[in-house]
Amino acid sequence: MELSTIEFNPLGNGLLASLPHNDFRLLLPHLISGGPIAQGTVLTEAGDEIDQVYFPLSGMISLVIVMKDGKAIETATVGREGMFGAASGFDPYKSKVRGIVQVQMNAVRISSAQFRKAVAASRVLQRLCVSDTEALLAQARVTAACNALHKVEARLCRWLLQTSEVTDSDTITLTQEFLSEMLGVRRTSVTEAAGKLQTDGIIGYSRGIIKILDRRAMEAMSCECLQTLREQRAF
Repeated sequence: MELSTIEFNPLGNGLLASLPHNDFRLLLPHLISGGPIAQGTVLTEAGDEIDQVYFPLSGMISLVIVMKDGKAIETATVGREGMFGAASGFDPYKSKVRGIVQVQMNAVRISSAQFRKAVAASRVLQRLCVSDTEALLAQARVTAACNALHKVEARLCRWLLQTSEVTDSDTITLTQEFLSEMLGVRRTSVTEAAGKLQTDGIIGYSRGIIKILDRRAMEAMSCECLQTLREQRAF
């Protein structure tokens, strides 16, 4: 299968683009593309076996921990520089989190069974699975510390900037209800924090669409975790 037969160019994903030619060719015949995946689409629930590995080309996936009472909080995100489902590269794997499309996404995907065959034949893909899993774990640790130690307003700024950088867009379509779930706070807390940012001219917010207007001011208000996460992505 040639690149021209795939609706979305898989090389739009940073991990796929970084692969040596021979390793990439192990995946290419089995990559599947399709139309945009809508915001709010659940790719897997906690406890489900991961049967598809996703390589985002745009948009973003949230990895969310869901409590018994239904409350949820985001622990990590996956954008076009990463993949979702790396842990299934060695053995069948049951997800520990809910994987949900946070920002409408284009992606290519491969069945976990085919992915395991490719990983078994490639030391490069084996290292990629390990490093991607470690990166998500490191991101989850920073997020946990941020949620425990930093104020809602700083966390909101960090989250909006992080999302903007991952999706390469200053405009984020997101309801306050969904945002409160990602941050693990009450909706009223998000309303208050977002309202202050809008009053100060840092964001524009209307009908579920947030636009970053003053990136420099938002960075100044964000917590230190923003830079920590940037450094981890660069590494």
